[in-house]
Amino acid sequence: MDRRTLVRILTPAVALLLLGGCTGGGIDVHGKPGAAGVRDPLFHKLGNGGYDVQHYALTLHYDPATNRLEGTAEITARATQDLSAFNLDLHGLTVESAAVDGKKAAANRAGDELTVRPHRDLDKGKTFRTVVRYSGTPEVIVDKDKDESEEGWLTTADGALAVGEPAGSMAWFPGNNHPSDKATYDITVTVPKGLQAISNGELTSRRTAGDRTTFAWKSKEPMASYLATLAIGKYDVKRSSPASGPQVLTAVDKTVADDSAEVLAQIPEIMEWAKENFGTYPFSSIGAIVVPDGEVEYALETQTRPVFPQKYFDTETLVHEIAHQWYGNSVTPKSWKDMWLNEGFATYAEWIWAEDFEGTPAQESFEAAFDAEENWEFAPADPPSAAQVSDAPVYYRGAMVLHKLRQEVGNDVFYEIMQGWAAEHRYGNASTADFTSYVEKKAKKAGKDLDRELWNTWLYGKDKPAHP
Repeated sequence: MDRRTLVRILTPAVALLLLGGCTGGGIDVHGKPGAAGVRDPLFHKLGNGGYDVQHYALTLHYDPATNRLEGTAEITARATQDLSAFNLDLHGLTVESAAVDGKKAAANRAGDELTVRPHRDLDKGKTFRTVVRYSGTPEVIVDKDKDESEEGWLTTADGALAVGEPAGSMAWFPGNNHPSDKATYDITVTVPKGLQAISNGELTSRRTAGDRTTFAWKSKEPMASYLATLAIGKYDVKRSSPASGPQVLTAVDKTVADDSAEVLAQIPEIMEWAKENFGTYPFSSIGAIVVPDGEVEYALETQTRPVFPQKYFDTETLVHEIAHQWYGNSVTPKSWKDMWLNEGFATYAEWIWAEDFEGTPAQESFEAAFDAEENWEFAPADPPSAAQVSDAPVYYRGAMVLHKLRQEVGNDVFYEIMQGWAAEHRYGNASTADFTSYVEKKAKKAGKDLDRELWNTWLYGKDKPAHP
């Protein structure tokens, strides 16, 4: 077979090497392509190897009338190996050009993998800047869960809503789409005048020129890609700065603003309670995005600005998503198999709130969860597939683990663990093994000997005990 035929059956990265996919000169081959995927035990194709993203600067233009998105992603990253090529995750959309450190780079698509071949190889440790220009109609991504949940780019009555857990962010920008690679973000969005564009972090500027308005948002603290969000539409936006807390910014679709007001007013109170239980708040703002039912079918803990459909915008769910700002957003799992570190903690936060304000002891919530058979389908630390990463055991058996821990070590040590865990891993990633090791050290220092049943039965065990 000729050389071109051979190239068609090889991987994109190898093909680029054979064809000399860069401008000018020969190819320096001291590096090798970064891996396509980080070998996540549940989502094998997500993420990429060979580099660590430091910052995303996204410049977007969106027209709701045509559902057309035009974007420029400027990605600053550090090479973790000698790189001849690297991958970005991108679903749909058309790549118009790519450049690395100001020089044109070859870009090759294979499904959701965009392989970029720089003009010259990148040395391990080098910080480099990739610019990808892209456009098109962003798409919905359907999860493999039993509800066939939709994420990615969801069109709404007057705009769009972008939500990303677990894989949806690649529907609107290219990146290293795995929780293990967190970065800071600047997201600048231009939309028709009269619409709002709401994202994570703080609004740094808003300017109108002609019939278009541009909003610039900055997330100064690291964020996993699945936690990035963008809401475009007619929103009632309110800002406040409580004396003892972060800035509160809420965006509520005008059609549900009146019905949402009572729950929105609870944000400062919930934040004060959460800080008392979980420690210093890790971000500089908090808030909520509330949309009509049907635009999204679930609430999501998008960083600093959780998203809620109206039917789930209640006190219990608000407590859950605010707790995620500590557990899941600031302390983010190393892999999707560690999801219980997000959902078990946020669910237990609901139980603590009910104990403190609703007269329902956490033990009562624990017993109700124990009796529910769907919570025993698998161990919380071992979801068997990507389709089950958000199933009941991850939430409720995860919360049961924390309740049993609280019973073993007592309230004082338990809350020291909750706050210390969030503080020690702030803005980082952690695994289940990291958590159990941390707990055992803290318990030992406090003179508490943990029963191995705590982990063997409640965290890793498959069988339901005879008694709670």
